[in-house]
Amino acid sequence: MTPKLYNWILFIILSFVWGSSFILMKEGLKILSAYEVAAIRMLSAGVILLPFALKGFREIQRKDIGLIILTGILGSFIPAILFCVAETEIDSALAGMLNALTPLFVITVGAVFFNASVQWKKLLGVLIGFGGMLLLFFAKAGNSGSNNILFASFILFATFCYGLNVNLINRYLKHVSSMNIAAVAFVSLITPATIVLFAAGFLQHNFTDAAFIKAAGASAVLGIFGTAAASILFYMLMKRAGPLFSSMVTYGIPFIAVMWGMLAGETITLLQVLGLLIILCGVYLANRQ
Repeated sequence: MTPKLYNWILFIILSFVWGSSFILMKEGLKILSAYEVAAIRMLSAGVILLPFALKGFREIQRKDIGLIILTGILGSFIPAILFCVAETEIDSALAGMLNALTPLFVITVGAVFFNASVQWKKLLGVLIGFGGMLLLFFAKAGNSGSNNILFASFILFATFCYGLNVNLINRYLKHVSSMNIAAVAFVSLITPATIVLFAAGFLQHNFTDAAFIKAAGASAVLGIFGTAAASILFYMLMKRAGPLFSSMVTYGIPFIAVMWGMLAGETITLLQVLGLLIILCGVYLANRQ
């Protein structure tokens, strides 16, 4: 197998795994609350990455630990809850579409809060992408009422958190390996995730009920594969093919999410597809070298 083919295989696997995350959330939400699904996701990822974190804690300087914990909260804990809460009212396909805004928020947050220089092409890409977002919002409002716009905005804030997190890492943690950041960040979330899980009434469920087992299993798979394993694969791809190629996963994720949404019987309108394509055009223009 050639290195290029291997990179494409990693790319396809990542697109499928991350694109499937939204339907797994929806499956977990059939029985569990949004807070339980998010907590199980974080807890599962932290437990799986624990062996990597043991090595990471030895290699990371003490002064960086607090910032890495902050990146775990901003880049994983808060968005995980926001996505799950949002999916109590909106389709998983729409959640996957809106997730495509993440690269645009990386650029926007960098320019506004970190004084990063922005070329006119990047600015135009951001404006086009946000135009596509507005089209998605209006398309959903026309079908399901304005209440869903509020829940869709939770995903908007989650992608803002992603953008803030990426800029924090890029500005202050460049000297720390990506694997150590991910492992230590997720392991640091084990305690708060456990607190949230039990505070949400997890022990009140019937643990022998088939529907509960299926929902909890989907949430655990989401954490193990959609978060922990996917993070490892992403860093492998970034190391092998570089940041530009690996960032192209952004284009694959929403289409996998839409596919799962359609298979689950969710309604996808042409206006929503048009909004997604406009967002991806903006992402392409903003990230074009």
